[in-house]
Amino acid sequence: MATLWYDRPRYVFLEFCVEDSTDVQVVIEDHRVVFSCKNADGVEFYNEINLYARVNSKDSREKRSDRSITCFMRKWKEKVAWPRITKENIKPAWLSVDFDNWRDWEGDEEGAWHTPGEGDGQSPPSDHG
Repeated sequence: MATLWYDRPRYVFLEFCVEDSTDVQVVIEDHRVVFSCKNADGVEFYNEINLYARVNSKDSREKRSDRSITCFMRKWKEKVAWPRITKENIKPAWLSVDFDNWRDWEGDEEGAWHTPGEGDGQSPPSDHG
């Protein structure tokens, strides 16, 4: 199961790409997301993600479509860029940045933003090449 994520000033988005999902269960906690479902063939998927930073679980939700389940998680600290979605500084093979939705915050209605380098080599991409 491919999983995509992207960062915005107020929310972080996580998309589990499962077509024709059934038995969808999403639990968004302040520091963790737990996801499970079945696909059209009855194959079960389960994932737990310890989040990079705290989210406001009461102001977060998920939305199911024919192709995926997307979590909209409200950041506890707004306008703070997330260099990654996971607490651990690892990049699982099933997790990718959603380059179609990722964009620099500069020019957003919430003001310009530049991500400071944290020295971990994990700063968000600024372009495709």
